[in-house]
Amino acid sequence: MVCAGSMPRGPARLVSGARDAAPGVRLELPAAPGAVPGRRHRSRALPAPGSRAQSRAGSADSAAGNGREAGEEERTNLAGVRHILLVLSGKGGVGKSTLSTELALALRSAGKRVGILDVDLCGPSIPRMLRVQDSAVHQCDSGWVPVFVGQDKAIALMSIGFLLERPDDAVVWRGPKKNALIKQFVTDVAWGELDFLIVDTPPGTSDEHISTVEALRPYQLLGAILVTTPQAVSVGDVRRELTFCRKAGLRILGIVENMSGFVCPHCSECTNIFSKGGGEELAKHAGVPFLGCVPLDPQLSQSLEEGRDFIQEFPKSSAFPALTHIAQQIVDTSQRSS
Repeated sequence: MVCAGSMPRGPARLVSGARDAAPGVRLELPAAPGAVPGRRHRSRALPAPGSRAQSRAGSADSAAGNGREAGEEERTNLAGVRHILLVLSGKGGVGKSTLSTELALALRSAGKRVGILDVDLCGPSIPRMLRVQDSAVHQCDSGWVPVFVGQDKAIALMSIGFLLERPDDAVVWRGPKKNALIKQFVTDVAWGELDFLIVDTPPGTSDEHISTVEALRPYQLLGAILVTTPQAVSVGDVRRELTFCRKAGLRILGIVENMSGFVCPHCSECTNIFSKGGGEELAKHAGVPFLGCVPLDPQLSQSLEEGRDFIQEFPKSSAFPALTHIAQQIVDTSQRSS
């Protein structure tokens, strides 16, 4: 258990003022089973960055004389995470969430403990892909307890999708609210011991991405995986994401070309529906590793729709060797960086 030995207490709260911005987001999280009623949790809601409340909070912590340097408490929940990966793309609809999900499953199959942080606040799809969309996030002494996937609980997941009152609720937030929640996800989720934390991001190069990179910079940030589809329109947007990574000082682990051909399940002939080779050509031009091509695969789509473990159930599919090869390259890179 992430919070073994600790007594769950009190409800958790989201960013102050969120009720006005997004009525469908739960502001109160229940305590984990066995909580002691009436006891207050020692943590508090994250004040808006730069607000007077944040200044007063900082002054109060200093006056308390608890012997901790500023930011030490924030580092605690990520102290057990060995490597953090960002999954990025300048283009929407290229399969970032799909790759994040399957990479987590492939790493789990390789014996790794994995977490997924879903910071795509307006399109949280990973809970459904892992069939845990009806799960709830609870509170413990260390912070928010993520949702665990499967009987072995080897994958932990945190997403705003667990905080929505109804599946159809929209998160109608401006940048500052999104940025504050991303910081709270980074600091307040009790991940425990993980080999990899995969961060699934929305498309683009703006507020959420800057906030995510800056919030994770003090930790074990291994680098970023960039996802594209083969056609020129997608490759052009991912080229801008490369520029973002370099300006942000973010290491690029490699590029993945998704939806790279369709292999007929009957005759095994490959049809390049979206052309082919754009991602590999971009990697060569940019001087970064090319991690591989993932073909369009009906079995992969089916597994995501039904929340099934593609890696365990479809080892003979056309996408299986590509995804496991990408996962192995990430493991090799992490070992060289250790």
